[in-house]
Amino acid sequence: QVQLVESGGGLVQAGGSLRLSCAASRSIFSINDMGWYRQAPGKQRELVAQITPRGTTYYVDSVKGRFTISRDNAKNTVYLQMNSLKPEDTAVYYCYAIDLGSWGQGTQVTVSS
Repeated sequence: QVQLVESGGGLVQAGGSLRLSCAASRSIFSINDMGWYRQAPGKQRELVAQITPRGTTYYVDSVKGRFTISRDNAKNTVYLQMNSLKPEDTAVYYCYAIDLGSWGQGTQVTVSS
C-alpha cells in the first residue's frame, strides 16, 4: 500500500488557477498509472486526468486545454495544474494510484462565479 496526501485546494474566482499536489509515501510512479478524480455534491466521482508511467496523459473532455497533469518522480509527487477555472469545476479532488487502488483523502476546490 501507499499513502497519498493531496494539497493545494481552496477558494478561487472563476477564471483563476490552482495547482493541486499529491505526495506519495514511496516511489510508485514508475509502475503505476496515477489519476486525479473529482466528486461534486450529488454526483458520481469522475476521472479528470491520468498519467501513465511513460508519461502518456488523458483528460476528460470538460477540462482539456485547461488542466495539466504532471509528475516529479524525484519528489514522489503528482500535480494537477488547473487554469481558467469554472464554477462547475467545484468538487473534492482526489488523487488515485490506479494499479494499487489507493486513494488520497481529497482536497476541496471551490470556484465562485
